[in-house]
Amino acid sequence: MLRKGITFIGTAVQQTLKSQKHLRVQRFSATAAQSSEEINYEIKKNGKRLSGADYEESVLSSISSEEKTLIPKAAFDVLLKEYDELQTESKDYKDKYQRSLAETENVRRRGIKQTDDAKIFAIQSFCKDLLEVSDILDIAVKSVKPEELESGGKAMKDLFEGVSMTRTVLAKTFAKHGLVTVDPTNQKFDPNLHEAVFQIPSANAKQPVGHIEVCTKIGYSLKERPIRPAQVGVVSQ
Repeated sequence: MLRKGITFIGTAVQQTLKSQKHLRVQRFSATAAQSSEEINYEIKKNGKRLSGADYEESVLSSISSEEKTLIPKAAFDVLLKEYDELQTESKDYKDKYQRSLAETENVRRRGIKQTDDAKIFAIQSFCKDLLEVSDILDIAVKSVKPEELESGGKAMKDLFEGVSMTRTVLAKTFAKHGLVTVDPTNQKFDPNLHEAVFQIPSANAKQPVGHIEVCTKIGYSLKERPIRPAQVGVVSQ
């Protein structure tokens, strides 16, 4: 609608220029101007803008045949007013368009984030169950002493290597999907991230009060979101 309005002004002027060789804006005396302004040169009819040809016909039909080469000042003023209105509408539509683009981009970004969060939530429960398997493999590997491994024979070594390889592959799979271990040893205790299972007197600790001296069970985070707190021993007074 906006483009049609702007096109109309150019079309109206161009068509009139083509049809009238010596077209000029009419210079009125006070009396002539008053009589011209009494005529209704509205550019809209029933709420819709007239086409260039229709408006030209409306203007020409209101003036005498000997004045066909003149544009009544009132009609020209209507064109100027309409041009200003279209400029204002154009600016308003442009502003709304830019706001709509910004809002669409925000909606797109929120949608992507919500989708990513949904994916993380979907596998979170499954990851927690697998952590118990990882813990058991860690305990199994750490429980075998070197001397027992040497005296256990080939079968013992093969079993140990198989468990170790399974543990390694599982750790790589965790990392591939954003599931990483959290060992907060020597860090300041944070009740939102860590679970204190016992306290160590400061006289027997290397870390300052309020810090973690020992991590008895490592924690895990999924895509930087904690899903299992690390179990730790905290230095106390």
